[in-house]
Formats: sequence, C-alpha cells, structure tokens
Amino acid sequence: MAGHIQDRWYKTETNAEGKPVRVKSDRYGIGLRYRARYIGPDGTEQSKSFPDRQKTLAEKWLTRIKADMDTGHFIDPKAGQVTFRQYAAKWLSGLTTDLGSQEAVGRRIRLHAVPHLGTRPMGSFKPEHVRSWLSTLQSLVPNATYRRSIYDSVSSLFNAAVDDGVIRSNPCHAQSVKPPEPEPRLIRPWATDRIVAVRAGMMPRYAATVDAGGGCGLRQGEVFGLAKEDIDYVTQWVHVRVQVKRVGGVLVFAPPKRGKLRDAPLSPVVGMGLSQHMSEFPPVEVTLPWKTPDGPLVTRQLVFTSASGKAIWRSYFDDYVWKPALAHAGVIPPRVAGQRWAAAPDDGMHALRHFYASMLLAAGENIKALSIFLGHSDLGFTLRIYTHLMPSSEERTRSAVSAVFQKIHPAALATAA
Repeated sequence: MAGHIQDRWYKTETNAEGKPVRVKSDRYGIGLRYRARYIGPDGTEQSKSFPDRQKTLAEKWLTRIKADMDTGHFIDPKAGQVTFRQYAAKWLSGLTTDLGSQEAVGRRIRLHAVPHLGTRPMGSFKPEHVRSWLSTLQSLVPNATYRRSIYDSVSSLFNAAVDDGVIRSNPCHAQSVKPPEPEPRLIRPWATDRIVAVRAGMMPRYAATVDAGGGCGLRQGEVFGLAKEDIDYVTQWVHVRVQVKRVGGVLVFAPPKRGKLRDAPLSPVVGMGLSQHMSEFPPVEVTLPWKTPDGPLVTRQLVFTSASGKAIWRSYFDDYVWKPALAHAGVIPPRVAGQRWAAAPDDGMHALRHFYASMLLAAGENIKALSIFLGHSDLGFTLRIYTHLMPSSEERTRSAVSAVFQKIHPAALATAA
C-alpha cells in the first residue's frame, strides 16, 4: 500500500544555497495539521486528517489500514457513511427471492426499521443501537413472532452489508443482543361441531372450501387455486400443484409454499362434497400470470371462484365470507355497524389445516405421512407443531413407566386394576 502523512503546516523549499529547508506554509496554524493518505484497493486515493501533535495517531491509522488490506479485512471508511435508509433501498432492490417474499421483507424494513434506524450511517452501528431499537419495537409490535420476522429481515440486511464491505460485523450478532423469542403456542384444534357450524354459516358458493381445507389439509391459497383437473376421483387423490397469491397488488398462480408439490388422500365423502359443489357452481376457466405480474399467462378451471367468475381475493374472502361464518358459529362476536370485525388470529382459515392434522393423528396416522400430506418441508417442523396432539404417546409413556415401577409399588397395580 502506497501511503504517507502530509504535514500541511510546513512545506519544503530550496534555499539560496540550493539546500532543502522546511518553512511554514500558508496554512500554518489553521485547521487539522496532518493528512494521512493511502491508495485503496480500487486505485483511488483515500485520506483522513488529524490535529496538531497527533502524528502518532495518524501513523497508527495508516498501519491499521495496511494490516486490514494485507489480511483481506479492509473496509472503506467512506462506505460506512451511507445511511441505513440508503443501504436498505439498495439491498431491497437487489433481492432475488420470489416477489411475495420481497414484498414481505420490504414491508418489515420500511415500516418497522427505517423510521427508527434510517438516518444512522451504517458504519456507526453498535449493538447498543440494535438493543434500543428492539426495545422500541417491543412496545410497538405486540406479536413476538412478527417481531422476530422483522429482526431476521434487519439482520439479513446487515449480513449483506458485511458481505458488501460496508461494515465489518453484524451488530445483530453481538452476544448482548437477544433476538425476540416467539411466544410458545400450542395448537388447539377446532371441534367437529365448530367445523360444521362455520360451514353452515357460509354462502353456498363458498361452503365447500371447508371440505377442501378441513378434509384435504389445503392452505387457503391452495384452496383458491384448486382446479377441476387436480381432483382424481378414480385414484382418490387431490394433486396440490398451484396456489393463488397476491404479488405486487396482482393475483397470480404460483407453486405451493416453498415449491412443495404434493398429493393428499381424497376421502370419498369429501370427494362427493366437492362434486356436489361443482354441480351447483361449475368450474370456471380463469387466466392469471404465473408467479409474477408480468409472468406468462396460465389458464385453469378453478373449483372456487367469485360470483363474477374470477379468482378469489384473500382479503375479500376473510372479511365477507370467513368472518361472518365465524360469527355465525359463535367464534367471534357479530360485527358492529360501522366497525371492523373482531380479530381472530387463531381462527383464520388455517384452523382447517390444524383440524385436518388433529383428525389424522387421532385416527392413528403417523407423523411422517401427515408431514407429507400437509406439504411441510421438514418432518421436525410437523413434530414441533403437532406432537402434543398424538393421543397414544402419553399412554405409551404411562404404560412403560408402570411396567418398571409396579415392581416397586405392587399395591398400586392392584388399586389401578
């Protein structure tokens, strides 16, 4: 590295005898005296100024810069001057995940990070700033699971900044920074009576969505994307291939979550319900772009459509179909005129999948098969959610323990008998 320290208070001139001598410059006594200069990896000159009597600090600074360059840990000091807001805009524009995920990450960053961190230069971030932000976030966002999603998005941004040479380390990774811990929640499946009541409270056009969700384990978008050709009555399988999702304010066809194509067993009774629905409301050919708003157009004969024969918007379904049905079943109170429906975070349409899972486990289905039918990417994920619903596990535990301890407490066995 070519580097040197310039003393701006003195300059070298040649005297009458032809010898170089140091004389005071026009800047003597004005401003910072020493300017440390070096050539960066990109070939441009970089510099930093130091006051009088701090030449040693300037030399140490240059030495540290050289060491960072030699070890490959060099961070351009000017790179860290870009603000969080500026870097976030650049980072978000370069994301390569699917558009739906990009929208979700962008929303978290813009709504919950930029307003609090946006003006701070990236190079100035310390763990204390992340801790302070998380404390503020806790009072603004009650849902710990969503707070964790926001934190993860911000941490990913800082990871990218490290990779880009903007900062040296991710302040979210400091030991003193504790990520939000999602509140543990045990799934409490609906009873059969509630399923029946919710279905009865729906408009006839949408009632069979309960059959697809609760009887086949389909997600909401997968129910809306279910096509006539996906239902095989001969082999008794439902082929889960497509979902309807909103991307950039536009409805599109897309693969199921995480691209997990799967097949779910079709009960003859559920199949009859879907067949009756299609007799009353014939499937409609709907054309939507594939995956992105500007993607190639795809046409499918959708089993469930709006009254106008179009793909169903989730927001419409939730407010005008699902919430009224919940109120009909007594799950939430009736809506007061001029006000919004009561929140029902644990009773969205996803409750049908939980019902499906609990029904299969109660019937003795193994957890691996359930994971496949639900389209989970990880068997461990299925176990974490539904292990407590496996009815035989605790009885096996009781029997195993009793088999050993009955030798210690023989009277207990007689009492139990």
